[in-house]
Order: sequence, then C-alpha cells, then structure tokens
Amino acid sequence: MWAGAGVGESGGSSTPPRRDDPLRVAMLSYRSKPHCGGQGVYLRHLTRELIDLGHTVEVLSGQPYPELDRDEIVLTKIPSLDLYADENPFRTPSLHEFRDWVDVLEFAHMRTGGFPEPLTFSLRALRELRRRRRDFDIVHDNQVLGLGNLGIGRLGLPLVTSIHHPISVDRRIELEVARGLKERLGKRRWYGFVAMQSQVSRRIGTVLTVSESSKVDIVKDFKVDPRHIEILPLGVDTQIFHPRGERVPGRIVAMASADAPIKGVDVLLRAVAKLATERDVHVIVVSRPQKDGPTERLVRELALGERVRFVGGIGDDELGELLASAEIAVVPSRYEGFSLPAVEHMASGTPLVASRAGALPEVVGDAGALVRPGDPEELAATLLRLHDSAAERERLGAAGFARVQERFAWPAVAKATVGHYRAARERTRTRAK
Repeated sequence: MWAGAGVGESGGSSTPPRRDDPLRVAMLSYRSKPHCGGQGVYLRHLTRELIDLGHTVEVLSGQPYPELDRDEIVLTKIPSLDLYADENPFRTPSLHEFRDWVDVLEFAHMRTGGFPEPLTFSLRALRELRRRRRDFDIVHDNQVLGLGNLGIGRLGLPLVTSIHHPISVDRRIELEVARGLKERLGKRRWYGFVAMQSQVSRRIGTVLTVSESSKVDIVKDFKVDPRHIEILPLGVDTQIFHPRGERVPGRIVAMASADAPIKGVDVLLRAVAKLATERDVHVIVVSRPQKDGPTERLVRELALGERVRFVGGIGDDELGELLASAEIAVVPSRYEGFSLPAVEHMASGTPLVASRAGALPEVVGDAGALVRPGDPEELAATLLRLHDSAAERERLGAAGFARVQERFAWPAVAKATVGHYRAARERTRTRAK
C-alpha cells in the first residue's frame, strides 16, 4: 500500500504526504535504443537509480524498446507501426496491421516525408494514461514533446519534461550539409515535428536539461521561459565504464551515429585517413552505418579499408572493454547538448579529443583536448600529437577520470530528479485546491 496516494487517487484527503513517500513514476519515451542515442541511455540508468531509491517506475515506450536493469521496472509497450526499423525502414504495413486512426496518421505522415513518432506516440501514451490516471504520481517525458502531452495536465497528473537538446539544432546542421533543393526540402519536411515540439515545450511547465549550452539553445530556438528550465547533468555507470588495463596501440574509438551529420563521423574518418599516411592507427566506431549510405561511401572514397571498423549490438561489458582498450577516444560532433559518450570515455580513463561545440567544452572542461568542429585537419594534428606522446595521453586520461568521479554520478542525478518530481506534484496539488 502506497503511503502517498497519487493525484486523482486521494479522494480529497487533506493529509500531507511525507517527504520520503515513494513515488509511482510513468516514464515516456517514444524510442529507447539502449546503447545508441542519449534518450535510451538516460532512460535505462535513471530508471535503475529511481528503483534503488525505493520508487516504482513504469516505462511506456515505443520501438525500439529499452533494456532495463531492474526486474522491478515495468515495461509497457506502446507499439507504433515500427516504420523505421533498421532491417526494414520506410516499409509499407499490411492492411491488418492498422489498428486505429493514429496508425493511419503515422503511415500517411511517413509517406509524405515527415517523421510522425513524437506526435503519434504522445497520442497513444495519452490514451494509456487516461485509462490509468490513478496508477501514477508523476509523469516524466523523455523528450517526446508531442501534442498529446498537453492533455496530461488535464488528467490531474504532474508532468516533468527532459529536453536533452532541442532538435532544431539537428535540423539546422542537416540543412547546412544538404545538397540541392530537393534534399533541403526533404530535410525540412522530415524535421516538421520540431515546430510542434517548440510549441509544446512552452506549455508543459518544468523542463529539465543537461547543460547551460542546451538551456541557451532551448530558450533561443523554442522560446521557453528560462525561469522554467532547470539544469541537471547526466551521470555515468562506473561499473561498466572504468579503466581495465592494457590498451591497443594505435586504436582510436568513437561512439556516434555513423550517418548523422551532427555527430561528425565524416570528420573523424577524414582525420584518420590523413593520420594513417604517417602513423599505424585504426578507428572503431560504435555504430552501424546504413548499407551503401554516406558513411560507407566515404570509407571507400578515402580507401580506409582495414583501418576502420563499425560495431553495433554489443553488450555492456564488451562496450566497456572496448572503450578502455583505446589509446585515444574522439567525440567529433558538430553539436552536443551534453554527450554521454564523452563522459563514458573519460570514466574509462581514455584520453579524449572532443569538438569545441555545444556543451562539450562545458562537460569536458580542461580534462580533454578540444578542437574546432568540422575541421579534419586540426583533428588529425591533435590525434598525431597524442599518438606520439604517451605522457600527454596519461595526463589527459587521468584528468578525465578524476573529472567524472567529481561531477557525474547517476545516484545523484536520480535524487535531484526526484526533487523535481516532488516540486511538480506540489504545484499540481496547489492548483487543484
């Protein structure tokens, strides 16, 4: 029996809740890749820590579904038509797969070049929450920001929203690198959902974000009142990411979506191609590029051959071993709202080279080497300097490891998040009086 009944369940009881009452949390996430993409990683670690603090958590997620670290976490699947599955993207579903008008909307949106999942997931999640409003004390939106979210408050449920960074930044970078009018128009249509996210973000109350850089961008691009934005950095799982002994000579490792221009894998590949003419190096990218997509074509153009390898679908321990095996780690992004990979590389004691972009200088501080985003020449020169200096690698690796221990821990993130949950619940109670 829960000591503190949720909003809508108390029947008007005037007994104030104890500050240590456990909360029943509904976590919304329209897609939850466990190892690639900050939203899935965030969900996985935060839900684990919330359980360990004594709260209950139910994850409402679309495909791909998350990996969850505690048996006590309930996964409620909110299935989409799964139109963007890696093995069959942009597919045409059979007629019997259509269940209702939301499915029709999703398919029509996709066929006209848009990305419907934030909108359609929010509508499905609202339907589930409406049916089960008495089951939860708080709803935490993991950057869905769909129109359906505007109905959550009308159910009497407090809402806290995480915006890791505004997707308007991704849109801007994609448009900058688009070639030709047709591709630019296609990108504008694909990112049409950003206008909805901007509108919703201004109307849903407290927003949690991960850095001062992201806060600035949310205020600038989404026009959210800065008084409604709270900064709460992310954490790292040091049981997975930690130093593990010997490193492979010449190994460079990056974790980044291979075909997303914002992640800068193209810049890294060009830098490695230049460095490989002078030194015996190779790079491993934790990602699966699109078959015959822009990254695979660039690898062939640069004649990198055995110098580059892409890996995906690996487990936690294998990922931790890989990161700790590198002589140098690279985050070559053109923008980051926070960058969990940067923190995970530093936790592994691996010397880090990162772009001077978005929140990366804020996250890395003086514990890594910073380079101009989008500049393969400077990146290659920095990699060369680190490759040739074991002492510099040792210094940066130790500095990064120390910074993580001081600043980034998931238990602290979870405790602070619960404080925001309680404040949101209190505001809802006050408005209801």
